[in-house]
Amino acid sequence: MTHTGQDIWQPEPGETLLTRAYVTFATGTATRVRGMRWFRDPERRDIQGELPGWPEGPVYTARTAGGSFAHSAGKGGLMALGGILMAALSSAGGNVSGGGGGTGSGSDTSDDPADEIEDFPVLWGATGSIARTLPWQLDPARSPEKHYRTHVIVTDRRLVIVGFPYSKKHDDLIEDEVLWEVPRSQIDRVESKPFKDGTDAKVVFADGSWCRLHAVTRQKFTRYLLSPLDLIPLETLTPAQRTTVDNFVEESPASEDHGPPLVNRRPCGHYRVAFLRSGKVDSFFGFSEDTMLMDADGAAVELEDFHPDDV
Repeated sequence: MTHTGQDIWQPEPGETLLTRAYVTFATGTATRVRGMRWFRDPERRDIQGELPGWPEGPVYTARTAGGSFAHSAGKGGLMALGGILMAALSSAGGNVSGGGGGTGSGSDTSDDPADEIEDFPVLWGATGSIARTLPWQLDPARSPEKHYRTHVIVTDRRLVIVGFPYSKKHDDLIEDEVLWEVPRSQIDRVESKPFKDGTDAKVVFADGSWCRLHAVTRQKFTRYLLSPLDLIPLETLTPAQRTTVDNFVEESPASEDHGPPLVNRRPCGHYRVAFLRSGKVDSFFGFSEDTMLMDADGAAVELEDFHPDDV
């Protein structure tokens, strides 16, 4: 489907589009690995030179404890002592206040120091593994976001990575190029990674290889992958539930391009109702969506009654 200024990837007939969000490979935040990322095999060797078709990129070296100290001190100024102490605690995986901003779901304590404090792999896989097929355009060091953007698309069948040239002056121009895709059957699990800002997710493939992705709107694509997909056909809803869904769509801001409502049963028993505004892509946020939550009786669930599974 082609729109004015946008040539947007579309699912195949019978395939359900669930979400679209802006993603890249993640970037280290602990002092030893801040601003860095690595591509590893199971022996923790650097394999970026072995990835087929990848252009050359920067070669990083994690800072030593002394180097971390000097790096923090080098920022200088009036806050040097406080900054050094904070950096030392952070590089050791300590609990330091002030690092969990952004999504509100971050944590200052790492639950995976080997891969978040001492090292920071964002692609991990043996020769021939799925992770090694991921596109190099996901790497901000090889494909800066000011020139090119990569989005993840989730459907009921697959995970797709698309990319498109980006210009700030023409940020409404989207011309999708399919870079990579994998069937959902080849995704073993997805893990939210809360360290620091809580905007990373680890996608583990069926062969044990994995990648670590960063998305400001992380929950947009992880919510359909964290637990088994349980989409409810509209015709199977109770009359009360269907009335709630119909009223929700009718009362939402008018839009000619929204898709049909998606009803997803959460593990806690609530029903998440959403519809995508899939006729226009935002280069930073992907697809916008309108959402609500209802219970088994079709009553809208207020925020104070949300369950942990709902968010």
